[in-house]
Amino acid sequence: MGPDDGYFPRGTSVLRRVQEERLVGLFYGQRALCIGALAPLNYVGTSEHTAAKSTPFKRLAHTADWFEAVMLGSRAEADQVLAAVHGMHTRVRGTLPARAGRYPAGTPYDAFDPELMLWTVAVMMDSAECFHDLLVRGLLDDEREALWQDYIRFAELFGMSREGTPETYPDFRAYYDGFLASDDAWLTDGARYTGHAIAFEIPMAAHMELFKRLHDVIMLGSLPPRVRQIYGLRWTPAHAAAFKAAVSSLRAARMVTPRSVARGRNTRFFDEVAQAEAWRIAHGHPTVELPNDDSTPNATRSVSPVRRPG
Repeated sequence: MGPDDGYFPRGTSVLRRVQEERLVGLFYGQRALCIGALAPLNYVGTSEHTAAKSTPFKRLAHTADWFEAVMLGSRAEADQVLAAVHGMHTRVRGTLPARAGRYPAGTPYDAFDPELMLWTVAVMMDSAECFHDLLVRGLLDDEREALWQDYIRFAELFGMSREGTPETYPDFRAYYDGFLASDDAWLTDGARYTGHAIAFEIPMAAHMELFKRLHDVIMLGSLPPRVRQIYGLRWTPAHAAAFKAAVSSLRAARMVTPRSVARGRNTRFFDEVAQAEAWRIAHGHPTVELPNDDSTPNATRSVSPVRRPG
């Protein structure tokens, strides 16, 4: 393997094959963050140490672009990202300012905590797998195993220890499903607000209103029932029918889309989302995270579904 072949080479890496699908790359990050917010230490640690609270979609776009650099780029490109992220993670440590679920105030968190890193990669793995199954095709058992092994490798590049990591795909599935079914899955007010906004308030231009509706019903239907329950999201037979139709539409569209369009990196789309968010902020309709996780009850806050004209 040459120095520019990347950590996940084309032709041998299932992670690369899955993440190169644009329909996976464009959906999985939002779902991962929405579900990821159910781990209080992860959410509060990230929220307390970000300089971009008022621009969550710019942050999402930037993170997604960096992850694609590691997944799909050369080793030189990936190493630049890994070094930058390592420097950022060294500053992410502290203690919970207030009780969050089963964690009392004062509970320490650290970006290099193996359990926190495992949860981060677990929600990414589950979301990538979910959207590949939904919008491309169902993965085979050996592909799921290979995908999980690639995701372990991905997390190790960011500094996660293999100790305590589920060794096989069934082990991963038992860990992940077990967490969602447990009382450990819990939302702070800030996490509830932000997780919902990230999933359902992605900024899009007015002419993309139809796709925005398609996007929202697919995002809603992709969430596990337990996650919808914790967020208080309605799920009716009408939602289920709309979800089935939306998935069929995108699958059919992908079948007739040229490979060069259906696969590849999503930098341009990420940039467009960040620009749409900037427009929305400039016109007085920001998607703002709670300034303090315990200062404002979630019920008093709302997100304005404003679309950019044109």
